[in-house]
Amino acid sequence: MTIQIGNQILKVKACTTFFSRCLGMMGQKKTLSYGLYFPKCKSVHTFFMRQNIDIIMVNSKNEIVAFYQNAKPWHIFYSKKAYACYEFSVGVLNEVTIGNFIILK
Repeated sequence: MTIQIGNQILKVKACTTFFSRCLGMMGQKKTLSYGLYFPKCKSVHTFFMRQNIDIIMVNSKNEIVAFYQNAKPWHIFYSKKAYACYEFSVGVLNEVTIGNFIILK
């Protein structure tokens, strides 16, 4: 799956199984060139993470409602307005503004 945020086009893998949703980027030591998409998700945990991550939360219209940049391990991030979440390695995202839309390609 490919998404567009502003002028940036990124590859994203959907996490739809229990195992993939639970693991996410847990245990990854290196920077990933793609992101992870969690449908029907209002919160993200960074327990057992080995790197900081960027988290984008969107509503059902794919409008960005929350952005957590450089999120550190051992925290929980939540947004009441969120419908889905995206996780990226730090440094992959260029321009993210709350209120912008993520376009599915």
